[in-house]
Amino acid sequence: MPNFTWTQEPVAFGLPRNPVLIVLGLVAAFMLFSGLRTKQKDMTTFGLVMAGLTFVAYKFLPDPLEIRWYSLLFVGVFLGGYSLFNWQIRRGGGGDEVAGDFIVYGVLGVLLGARLGHVLFYDLDHALEDPAWIFKIWTGGLASHGAVIGLVLVMVLFTRRNGVPFLEGADRFAFSATLGATLVRVGNFFNSEILGRPTNSDWGVRFPLADGANAPLRYPTQLYEVALGLFVMLVLYLVDRRLKENRPRGLLISIFFMLYFAGRFVVEFYKEYQVFSPAESPLTMGQFLSIPGFLLGVYGVQWSLRTKLPAGWPRDEAEDDEDDEDLDDEDFDDEDFDDEDDDDDDDDDRRSRRLAKTKKKSRVLDEDVEDEFDSRKRTKGNEDDEDDEDEPRPAINERSASQRASGSSPSKKRAEAGASSKSAPAAKKKKKKASAKKAKKDTAAKDTRAEGS
Repeated sequence: MPNFTWTQEPVAFGLPRNPVLIVLGLVAAFMLFSGLRTKQKDMTTFGLVMAGLTFVAYKFLPDPLEIRWYSLLFVGVFLGGYSLFNWQIRRGGGGDEVAGDFIVYGVLGVLLGARLGHVLFYDLDHALEDPAWIFKIWTGGLASHGAVIGLVLVMVLFTRRNGVPFLEGADRFAFSATLGATLVRVGNFFNSEILGRPTNSDWGVRFPLADGANAPLRYPTQLYEVALGLFVMLVLYLVDRRLKENRPRGLLISIFFMLYFAGRFVVEFYKEYQVFSPAESPLTMGQFLSIPGFLLGVYGVQWSLRTKLPAGWPRDEAEDDEDDEDLDDEDFDDEDFDDEDDDDDDDDDRRSRRLAKTKKKSRVLDEDVEDEFDSRKRTKGNEDDEDDEDEPRPAINERSASQRASGSSPSKKRAEAGASSKSAPAAKKKKKKASAKKAKKDTAAKDTRAEGS
């Protein structure tokens, strides 16, 4: 069986303390004043917490600041947990801002619960001797059972405040809790802490940073719990993939409690004793704390499958009001459309009646125009007849004069010239009048057709 020595330093890199504290202080001040200005209590509370952490860091953290792998993994816990929680809430019908609002609760629940859990369950004597040590989180000492208890308490507060059933919120958070339990154990492995018991076999890991140069082979219980977390995550994924939103409420968080704490109970047999010695108790403190979680998980699975309460994130009343307003607006728009349709029908009727009147009027106008045109035609015809009667006279006079005269006297020539001068303008005038009559007739016909159309 393989074995190896783990010599990885827990510190990833260092940063100058003062610039980091200035940035943290600015972030805390921004969140605090933004929360007060917008009256968002969550942001105000988180700003106060950030300000308190900045003060603690200023009083106790060394310079330069040591950024540990454990701290980076904790950042991954919060970011990954937020993403998984947001995915579950949005799929259940919740808003985009719900998971963001829970960040404040989650950070407080994990840090305070894990720290106080370690102090109360594992190292109370140290806390009583040095109370300031309680705030030195970077030195190690976070209990997963305490983190679970802290998350349960803040989930109760969060769901009550948002009008959400507790099991609905806990179900949505099951994936995030599993991710946190897994990554924290990776951080423990990097820190060479939460060690397993020594083993006499050839399988194990040496931790010289914790045990010194002659470090014995130990069970890598941190890696055991990493494998446990991945297994629980896989089971949750398969159940969620098969049932999705048809699952009964409370099933996911109950599966998490049942499988994770059952696994923790088994892994504790290979962990180093922390509180009780083998002579004092056959079980470790971790096993005692895992039994209630396991039993609660078993009961929760049976209860959820029996009651089969439907899962689903309740909608906010404001969102419902907005939806009602949208429906009212849609109904109002439909009424407007109906009114517009009625108006369009009325307009069509009015246009039809107007068109009928126009056509009727155009027919009357056509008759009037035709009568007027006929009267004008008759009048012009009479004028033409008169002109025709007047025009031949010079020609008759001319012919008679020519018949009476046998020669070409000056008077006869003047008479012939006068007759020619009178007949030419008359012909031009007649031609001009005929052209004018034709133009008027064409114009009248065009107007009649335009009015009829």
